[in-house]
Amino acid sequence: MYGASDPSPTFAEPSVQLEHRLDDALLLRSSLPLAEYPRSVGEYLEQWARRAPERPFLLERSASGAWEGLSYGQALARVSRVAAGLLELPLSAERPVVVLSENSVEHAVLSLACLHVGIPVAPISPAYSLASSDFAKLSAIFRLLRPGLVYVSDAARFGRALDAVRELHDGTIVVGDASERPSGAISFSALGASGGEPAVARAFGAVTPDTIAKFMFTSGSTGEPKAVINTQRMLCSNQAAIARVWPFLQKQAPVLVDWLPWHHTFGGNHNFNLVLSNGGTLYIDGGRPLPGQFERTLQNLREVAPTVCFNVPRAYDLLIQAFRRDAALRARFFSRLELLFYAAAALSQESWRALEQLALETTGQKLPLVSSWGLTETAPAATSCHYQAERSGVIGVPMPGCELKLVPCGGKLEARVRGPNVTPGYWKRPDLTDALFDEEGFLKTGDAVRLVDLASPAQGLLFDGRLGEDFKLSTATWVRVGALRLAAIAALAPLADDVVVTGHDRDEIGFLIFPNLEACREACGEAGRDAARETILGDARVRSRIAEGLCALQAQSGGSSSTHATRALLLDTSPSLDAGEITDKGYINQRVVLEKRAALVTLLYRDPLDPRVITPARRT
Repeated sequence: MYGASDPSPTFAEPSVQLEHRLDDALLLRSSLPLAEYPRSVGEYLEQWARRAPERPFLLERSASGAWEGLSYGQALARVSRVAAGLLELPLSAERPVVVLSENSVEHAVLSLACLHVGIPVAPISPAYSLASSDFAKLSAIFRLLRPGLVYVSDAARFGRALDAVRELHDGTIVVGDASERPSGAISFSALGASGGEPAVARAFGAVTPDTIAKFMFTSGSTGEPKAVINTQRMLCSNQAAIARVWPFLQKQAPVLVDWLPWHHTFGGNHNFNLVLSNGGTLYIDGGRPLPGQFERTLQNLREVAPTVCFNVPRAYDLLIQAFRRDAALRARFFSRLELLFYAAAALSQESWRALEQLALETTGQKLPLVSSWGLTETAPAATSCHYQAERSGVIGVPMPGCELKLVPCGGKLEARVRGPNVTPGYWKRPDLTDALFDEEGFLKTGDAVRLVDLASPAQGLLFDGRLGEDFKLSTATWVRVGALRLAAIAALAPLADDVVVTGHDRDEIGFLIFPNLEACREACGEAGRDAARETILGDARVRSRIAEGLCALQAQSGGSSSTHATRALLLDTSPSLDAGEITDKGYINQRVVLEKRAALVTLLYRDPLDPRVITPARRT
């Protein structure tokens, strides 16, 4: 068994029941039963505070740079005090708690206190407060929720955002203990200064599996953000399913060094709750897979060896580069690692092979490299690759307790989900909720999947793109955008951070390329060290490298016009968060980019060819 240092298994054996429907739909479910699960997330904290009160639970860097935080016993005591303070305020589903700040111990304590006594908490992307110019999405969220409490870690940093939504709520402003307190606000420590243990115990006992735990917001790339209702049942059943397919979690309490934001379901539900439910330790990583910020992650990994690594493909690409430069870092990282897990986007086959090889060279054995699939609406895992697949892109089989219906749609199979981990709907949007489910109660995801082998369903599913992204050329040939985007990024590596595919109702495919500026700078040699962005993107060496990648992709296409591009344009501006072109997790919305940059699409197809356009035969 991959990664196993003792006879106990890393994974449960995958077993899938497959039913062929008369309407050509396929129904898949796991043969593994879903174990009983707690009625609330708070039961996990109570359990581990009893069983391992001294075990470190949440740790973060202090101002001095040292790791400081809370044990399980300390966490429960602090959560109880904060929960008592929350119960003194007029808070409810109609007046929830909103958190605007990044991951921190205070953020975790506040959220756990809400979950403990049945007050919904809504973690909001800090980018809506700190990176937005118009606060449109933040304002839409406040109009919907009308929060009764708003937490920010730093009143100065979030001051403009607080001012922008001042008239949209009458809630209490709570600021971090290290921040100066503006007029009318209270400090975080003041929130937990009162007693009230009997009230906390009563409220904790009243929490049910159907109690709303969180409002988790989608990216809002197709309009105003939607508040996805997450119940206690959704969160707890998902952790029970994960524990069933990953028995290795019972061998050793997991240790994570994790940056993934808690306003996203990957970091906030999957990873945080996995640590909590298994009595693990979470080192809150202040780094990001971005220029100038990733060094913090590397420094953390030099000090703390994780037992499991959850990350997005962009971060793994940066880790691969760092591991090749730093043997000591690589040795530390792999020293007790049980599992490498990627999600939120597709991992290139090149990166997959590199991670496999680095693990083998460092430890002498392969490690499991797996993925999963799910949505904010599924809390999040609906499938799990709890076995070692042979290639990247395999998202596994249905989780225990979760059913998948694969419905033919436009030449593909749409994945629809039913189970205890599925949301009851969108808060205060019955119209969207009604449209979310089909006649059998399956959630319509809009994601396409396909079986690796119809005759052997236990080999799992492959993600097959978003149904709404695919289009037809003027020849009526379908272009499968998801697969082509991955092939393009691989062919143009490392110069392309992402690629948007064009060509709807046109004769040929084109690419709008968001460049990796640092890689393009390196391609320019010494001349690129201090050069401006437009100079770098116009450099003949960069353009030649892009042309070579287009040629390579064309050679792989086998003559099909739907699997390669005949033209490309390097974009001189980054994707816009405000415009919905990108989420703060880094996922590009193809449709929105094409809408917002329609003039560039027109330029791409102009005849005669614009000199800025690169073709497989045109390098300079």
